[in-house]
Amino acid sequence: MSELQISMKDVLALILGGGAGSRLHPLTEQRSKPAVPLGGKYRLVDIPISNCLNSNIRKIYVLTQFNSVSLHRHIIQSYQFDRFSGGFVQILAAEQTPTSTDWYQGTADAVRKQTLEIHATRTRDVLILSGDHLYRMDYRPFIELHRLKKADVTIAVHPVPAQDAPRYGILKMDHNARIVAFSEKPKDPGTLEEMVSLPNSNTPYLASMGIYVFTEPYLQEILAHNQETDFGKHVIPAAIRSGRVFAYPFEGYWEDIGTIESFFSANLALADLNPPFDLYDQDNPVFSRARYLPGSRIDYCQLVRVLLADGCRLDRAIITESVIGLRSIIRPGVQLRQVVMMGADYYEREEDLAQNRKRSRPDVGIGQDTVIERAIIDKNARIGAGVSIRAHTPADDVQTPGYTIRDGIVVIPKSSIIPDGTSI
Repeated sequence: MSELQISMKDVLALILGGGAGSRLHPLTEQRSKPAVPLGGKYRLVDIPISNCLNSNIRKIYVLTQFNSVSLHRHIIQSYQFDRFSGGFVQILAAEQTPTSTDWYQGTADAVRKQTLEIHATRTRDVLILSGDHLYRMDYRPFIELHRLKKADVTIAVHPVPAQDAPRYGILKMDHNARIVAFSEKPKDPGTLEEMVSLPNSNTPYLASMGIYVFTEPYLQEILAHNQETDFGKHVIPAAIRSGRVFAYPFEGYWEDIGTIESFFSANLALADLNPPFDLYDQDNPVFSRARYLPGSRIDYCQLVRVLLADGCRLDRAIITESVIGLRSIIRPGVQLRQVVMMGADYYEREEDLAQNRKRSRPDVGIGQDTVIERAIIDKNARIGAGVSIRAHTPADDVQTPGYTIRDGIVVIPKSSIIPDGTSI
């Protein structure tokens, strides 16, 4: 089947907003996981939406529940289609109905509660995606394989080495790419031996990426007959037993942004000379909200491997291996090393600065002569002058009202205030 014959008009994408996101706390204290800022100017949800748009998929639902206000606002401000295209990016929020008074209980339950909306789109295939993964994929070959195999379900899988297999749901594939077995995070040596799919490879195991394409009738059928709550743990094993389930191997870069450490590392990698995820791919851009900010102003600074977003003001600072987000203000004498700074939602006016001085409160941004290493600074944070934030060991988990240390990384929550001279 040639690319021109693959119709994406009858494909519906469902992006799952996820649960409470406790492993990303405090970044998820005031927002859902897909709304967490990424790469200085994007949100995590922009990744699967951009993959869909670059794959010519124009019907996209985002299923949300926890802390969803900022995600709703971002979707509305970012993705609008002309009325003739038939495309949309819409929110399907958890709601009470005559048949259900509960919130979403898991990934499968979220989709089950929206089966009427899904059926109303009259689509042939339903593509189910996570809202917190970093990867670039053209979904057209994925869906082409699904149709060629006449599959009920096709699962995107990522080859992994033996040492990584216990971290994932592992699928066993036969010579025809059909999935014949599933094991959730296998650790038993005997089970691991049975789950090898690529015996002569350095990556012999196939990890489920949590990316599925279902034929729409089969999705409705299996969700009606299987009342369990999770795709990975419940629905996929049931589908393997009862339906035609195939694997689509994907060997590109893929990162599950599920923890503070993975979020931190994935962001810093964007500033590498040869980043594993390339934001500069003009054929497959990452879309987001247009903000119409001025260019960043840099005065007498030393920047080494820095990803710098729009609208920043940097003055006589030394910044190394860092991501600096929108509207960031960094004052003289500041030294940053391995810092993910998310920036700010606004610029302070003169009257705001006067109020800050009156209340002895730092301005938004980073104050003079502050030194920070291995930290995440959330939006609108106020870090005073002469502050010292140093790297910690992974065992030093701490949670306070002003900061959190998770996986050895200091996280300054959104709108936090760190007074002058503080040492963390």
